[in-house]
Amino acid sequence: MNELVQKVAEPPTAPSRTNDPARTMAEILQVASHEFADKGLTGARIDAIAAATRTSKRMIYYYFGSKEGLYVAVLEDAYRRVRQTESELHLEDLPPMLALRRLVEFTFDHHQGEQDFIRLVMSENIQRGHYLAQSKSVRQVNQAAIETIAKLYQRGVAQGVFRAGLDPLDIHASISALSFFNVSNQYTFGLIFDREVQALEARNQRRANIVDMVTRFVAI
Repeated sequence: MNELVQKVAEPPTAPSRTNDPARTMAEILQVASHEFADKGLTGARIDAIAAATRTSKRMIYYYFGSKEGLYVAVLEDAYRRVRQTESELHLEDLPPMLALRRLVEFTFDHHQGEQDFIRLVMSENIQRGHYLAQSKSVRQVNQAAIETIAKLYQRGVAQGVFRAGLDPLDIHASISALSFFNVSNQYTFGLIFDREVQALEARNQRRANIVDMVTRFVAI
């Protein structure tokens, strides 16, 4: 009887890490993302990632093959997550101008809130895109961003609110560049011009200005 009570009272055993590879890989990617963003490919240490995820270097190499393989996986995951969130904006349900404003606001807010993403992109540009070129999925994943803008832009042209003759890729580049700078150059720009660019008031004003610039550029 006591044995039966004991068995009933015992909570179910949680799945071990080895039985949940998807969760383990996600945790490794999360920690590795910050490590690579903070220290770059050269400075990042697999030992530190293994310790922070309570796993082993051997398991990390088992999942990702090498330090460079993990770095590429981190880049892929960073782009995949931003495009996934972007797809959840449901821009097709909004009028074209409002949808464009929403997209610009989202991009600015994402870059502001996910500064590791900016540092990863900066780091890979220092590498001249060498490792990202090894990715088999990054082009396809990011093509969705251009398709989204193309559809939005075509709707705006058809409804007479956007001027014709613009390149959706160029619109994307403008949105990205304006949003990217406020994070990538925050320290040098702030020091040179003695301005707290990350102060809430300054950041909100910059956000509004970028939305205004992009919408005025596209509008008739």
